[in-house]
Amino acid sequence: MKKYLFALLMFGLLAGSQSWAEPWQAALDANLMATQNAYSNSWTGGEAGSMSWATNWNFVAQRQFNAKWHSKNTVKLSFGQTHSQEQESNRWTKPAKSTDLIDLESLWRMTLGLFVDPFAAVRLETQFLDASQTGNIRYGNPIKYSESFGAAKSLIKEKNRELAVRLGASFRQQTDQGVIVDTAGTKKDFTGNNGGAEFAADYKTPVGSDKITYTGKLSVYKAVFNSKKDELAGLPNQDYWKAVDVSWENGLVAGISKYLMVNLYLQMLYDKEVDLRTRFKQTLSLGLTYSLK
Repeated sequence: MKKYLFALLMFGLLAGSQSWAEPWQAALDANLMATQNAYSNSWTGGEAGSMSWATNWNFVAQRQFNAKWHSKNTVKLSFGQTHSQEQESNRWTKPAKSTDLIDLESLWRMTLGLFVDPFAAVRLETQFLDASQTGNIRYGNPIKYSESFGAAKSLIKEKNRELAVRLGASFRQQTDQGVIVDTAGTKKDFTGNNGGAEFAADYKTPVGSDKITYTGKLSVYKAVFNSKKDELAGLPNQDYWKAVDVSWENGLVAGISKYLMVNLYLQMLYDKEVDLRTRFKQTLSLGLTYSLK
């Protein structure tokens, strides 16, 4: 599968190298947020010190190689931790993750002047640190590969405002490595794959002024086959994989000054195989920022 991913990327690169019509357009948004509080031994309120930090990196590079090929590559990196102090001993506990994400995607579109553009995309999703099992720290795990192809269309294409949608077939492979499966510490790797239909929409627009930007991404996926179908037969969750998966991300960034910003992030996730309930994540932060456009 990894060979397939690299082959698709190289194919698009070679196809576009015949004519270098436009330069790369790159944009980078990076920020760092931190909060800290501490109390003296004479403090009688019962509070405990804490410190938290998080950093987010969003990079987009796109290029129209020639009249027929357009490439868009995105990189999303996030990591943060929270450190807490015990009230009685004042001892600092081990840091706990507050956010963790590695998301890489490469999208190639054939700009043929049709009503819609044929596209092919590859995506890798993982995290820096997997601490889901106590005493079994793993890095770059679990990993999900996605390959998709279909039709794409830009409904809005302006200088600071863009809405693009995609609809097509998607194939996914998941790998969970080094999972402890018994009390003896035996480790085992788990893999699986599925495929189905996927709809995706990306929207970006200024809000009120150029200093406030909204970014949204909606993904809807419906699996039609699953490699673990036979293993799940007869179990209460045997049909959970058939449920529609939804991911809706919303980001609002307000620039207070050149290097200071406020960031509000909201995410809604629904994956019945993970949890029967809808999952929500909200982050509000004030911190340093750097943009390259």
